[in-house]
Amino acid sequence: MGIRLLHLHLHGLFRAHGLELGRDADTGGQTLYVLELVRSLAQRAEVEQVDVVTRLIQDRRVALDYSQREEAIAPGARILRFPFGPKRYLRKELLWPHLEELADQLVEHLSRPGQRVDWIHAHYADAGLVGALVSQRMGIPLVFTGHSLGREKQRRLLAGGLDRSQLEQTYAISRRIDAEERALAQADLVITSTRQEADQQYSRYGHFQADQAEVVPPGVDATRFHPHGSSQESSALQSLLQPFLREPDRPPLLAISRAVRRKNIPALVEAFGQSPVLRQRHNLVLVLGCRDDPRQLEKQQREVLQQVFDLVDRFDLYGQVAYPKQHSRAQIPALYRWAARRGGLFVNPALTEPFGLTLLEAAACGLPMVATDDGGPRDIQHRCDNGLLADVTDPGALQEALELAGSDRSRWRRWSDNGVEAISRHFSWDAHVCQYLALMQHKIRVSPVRGMSVVRRPSPVSRLLALDLDNCLELPEEHPLAHLRDRLQAEPFAASTGLVILTGRSPDQARQRYRELHLPDPKAWICRAGTVIHHRLDRAEDPVWTQRISQAWDREAVLAAMGQLQEHIQLQDPDHQSRFKVSYLLRATDRGLIGLARQCLRRHGLQAEPQLRCHWFLDVLPQRASRSEAIRFLAQSWGLPLEQVLVVASQQGDGELLDGLPATVVPADHDPCLLGQRTQQRVYVSKRSSVGAVLDGLTHYRFSASR
Repeated sequence: MGIRLLHLHLHGLFRAHGLELGRDADTGGQTLYVLELVRSLAQRAEVEQVDVVTRLIQDRRVALDYSQREEAIAPGARILRFPFGPKRYLRKELLWPHLEELADQLVEHLSRPGQRVDWIHAHYADAGLVGALVSQRMGIPLVFTGHSLGREKQRRLLAGGLDRSQLEQTYAISRRIDAEERALAQADLVITSTRQEADQQYSRYGHFQADQAEVVPPGVDATRFHPHGSSQESSALQSLLQPFLREPDRPPLLAISRAVRRKNIPALVEAFGQSPVLRQRHNLVLVLGCRDDPRQLEKQQREVLQQVFDLVDRFDLYGQVAYPKQHSRAQIPALYRWAARRGGLFVNPALTEPFGLTLLEAAACGLPMVATDDGGPRDIQHRCDNGLLADVTDPGALQEALELAGSDRSRWRRWSDNGVEAISRHFSWDAHVCQYLALMQHKIRVSPVRGMSVVRRPSPVSRLLALDLDNCLELPEEHPLAHLRDRLQAEPFAASTGLVILTGRSPDQARQRYRELHLPDPKAWICRAGTVIHHRLDRAEDPVWTQRISQAWDREAVLAAMGQLQEHIQLQDPDHQSRFKVSYLLRATDRGLIGLARQCLRRHGLQAEPQLRCHWFLDVLPQRASRSEAIRFLAQSWGLPLEQVLVVASQQGDGELLDGLPATVVPADHDPCLLGQRTQQRVYVSKRSSVGAVLDGLTHYRFSASR
């Protein structure tokens, strides 16, 4: 049997043909890279199957292609689309509440016979979070490629004048950084495009370890990107650009990017407009994606394009600047060659550039560059020696670099030749895939998997009801409790539905309290905030669960790190502590404390997660432990679909129970903070409280019916 791979690429519009590159901020170079990588992997003899998981979208505003459950890429390669969240197309910043739903579906998919994979490769932060959850639950090795990183974006945008509230509102930057930390904590291998990316960008993350990272520069498709064009393709570009340019044979300054702030295109227009030398010598050609109706573009795209239009007007650049509304992917190589034949330059003025695949494409076509002195362009310039780098945050430095780069024709020819030769030597797809496969096979062979698959047990039931002993069963009214007792004991309910009790207490304390309720014996106990699982017939802790959550857990280090917050918290009594749980009382209610605790733990490189319950109680647990994870562990070990799991969420800290595929009941007397987390479809809000809400939920989800 050959290697089986699963790639996760969740946002944007992804299909096997006619990529809509530049359509929006989410459909860019990452999309192309993943597609080309999967195609190249499928051609290798040692690879049996490679799949890409992405989002299924049903939206009249986008093509029907994105609503197909499965699409072939090549023999041995396919796209698998899973629905999660609303049916409509969403920008990536709005996907966060729905990622748990995808993780649940993937675990079910990969648990089916013949669907197991050798490793998962997650691309970007959203896929990183999903990949980390699936890897943890199934014991499948994880490879992570960030493509661009939230901390670096945050640093650049704050330096550019955005405030933190704007960052959160527009980019959900905290959730992105949290997801990246989670992916790095779980990953067996981190693939970066450049050494600078590993040394200066990933190193800002508490869970990053330098020995995780390997540099594998992307490849260029030599069948498309080469210096030998045809007269037909050149003439085809005339209709694209001629309406804009009075003297179309001038050497062009060509920029190809999405119209987003990070790409910094207005700075290029301003540098061009302010330089008499550039305006006399060059044209400026801006290929900024496709736009039919500007009103349908995202707000950020409209703002960037409006800045460009305003600058063209301000410097009176009409006849010297082209910004075509439409182009096809097939025209991109022709644009590079067209610019190279006229002695032009490719310009990438991005504020931050993790790699810069367009720089490689331009170099392969013989077009030298002027690029940002950040990230990937440094490595490319070092290997290719095909242009200049500039501090693009300084308009004068960018203008000076552009003027200098176009001033010497013999140097331009040397740069052009250097680029073509270096791409064929260092940046071919064949070299990329060979290094990629060799690295993964070696890394996964020598490294222990950071997860442990469950041990399947004979399923005692076909459904699971999880009740919280400390909340919905703490002070039950006798009449609803009697009804619940009758419901749980009645056939066929008792034979088909297993009861699981959740509690923050110790197992002995929980059993003592539970006996007072005279309810049927549970199939399992989830104790101490999800860090301990006991099965009914086995009073010992579940060894597989214990081993899973113990990985990278250091209780003494957690105590030392959290000691820095002692003015805000104090340790609870020893009865509330356990091997995998450190519990505190807050000295005063503080919404921001959870963020401070998380930062503190990450600063010390600890794989631990703080959880705030009922506004006054703070638990620090292993990163892989929680009540929702314990419920999923039980369902998976019993082979139960999560759709057959019913949970109750009522208090602050129960938000984790609202995510993903399980059905959830929210009592009428729930904590108001839960209202903001009702994003899932399978959440039922009862008009009754406590046990009455449980009874309503059983009826609503038809748990009383025979199945």
